[in-house]
Amino acid sequence: MAMSDDLKSIQEQIDERLREADSLEALEQIRVAALGKKGSVTAIMHMMGKVPPEERPAMGKLANTVRANVDSAIKERKLQLAKAAMDARINAEASDVTLPGRRLSPGTQHLINQIREEIEDIFCDLGYTVEDGPFIEDVYHNFTALNAPVNHPSRSASDTFYVVDNAPEGKGDLGLSASDVLLRTQTSGVQVHVMEKQQPPIYMICPGTVFRPDTADANHLPQFTQVEGLVVDEGITFGDLKGTLDYFTKEIFGKDRATRYRPHFFPFTEPSCEVDVSCGVCHGEGCRFCKGTGWLEILGCGMVDPNVFRYVGIDPEKYSGFAFGIGVERVAALRYDLPDLRMLMTGDMRFLKQF
Repeated sequence: MAMSDDLKSIQEQIDERLREADSLEALEQIRVAALGKKGSVTAIMHMMGKVPPEERPAMGKLANTVRANVDSAIKERKLQLAKAAMDARINAEASDVTLPGRRLSPGTQHLINQIREEIEDIFCDLGYTVEDGPFIEDVYHNFTALNAPVNHPSRSASDTFYVVDNAPEGKGDLGLSASDVLLRTQTSGVQVHVMEKQQPPIYMICPGTVFRPDTADANHLPQFTQVEGLVVDEGITFGDLKGTLDYFTKEIFGKDRATRYRPHFFPFTEPSCEVDVSCGVCHGEGCRFCKGTGWLEILGCGMVDPNVFRYVGIDPEKYSGFAFGIGVERVAALRYDLPDLRMLMTGDMRFLKQF
């Protein structure tokens, strides 16, 4: 068979294989088989030296034409396969713009932070300032300056997380000294810090985390959020306390909620009382949630004991005041009828997304 016939046959075979190639990988195999170092077209080109001189120009021209045709056909087929691959990818990744969009779930603050900020807003609207203080306190600011007796049970290690014991040998009734260091059990210590630095009038709240060695259960947490309030001014009466807390209760729970005040004892206030709000489930008629009483306890309060003023250098003959303490987790539980405080700490997204 003449070389010209071989060249024509090679081109026909390559054209046929190119039509059958369905991927860039198959196309590369055809290119190597035709134009590679050991390819069929390359082998023909290497045989030009054996062609008679008089036929060499025409045969060389034909060989170059076949090589150019094969190279051009491969490139054209490569473009076709690349376009087909792109079209397939576009179709696979295409979005149907007629479908409804996916609703994103925006992040929200934790319920405790929401209620804490809501409480801050209520009192800031009344002209109160928001104060902050250290988590690590000493016995003096956490107990002594708040008129807690040295033998008060709240000072014991069963009710307080002590960090450092600085008391010398032969310590007091509970084995404590004024320099002992602890995790604050209440934010009332912030009130002492403020009264030490600022003279009345004082209208403040101090929200923050407090710590007590309680076993976590439906009604207790070892770490929780408290908002303490303090007012010190001339002519402050129990009526001011009651009016303030009645206003707060209606703002946080609703205008239809009633309050009642029950006598109680706190070392740093006298007289002292606990405040109840009418049950939002039964509206005061009595149910399982309020244990049949129609009332739910929400906070403690009272008029500041004169001894507290003496510790911080404020004249109790000139000034009077009131203080109160609100548990944020308890407010959340009562506001949303939660049966267990631990639900607020589990991180359950189904629970968190409701608020």
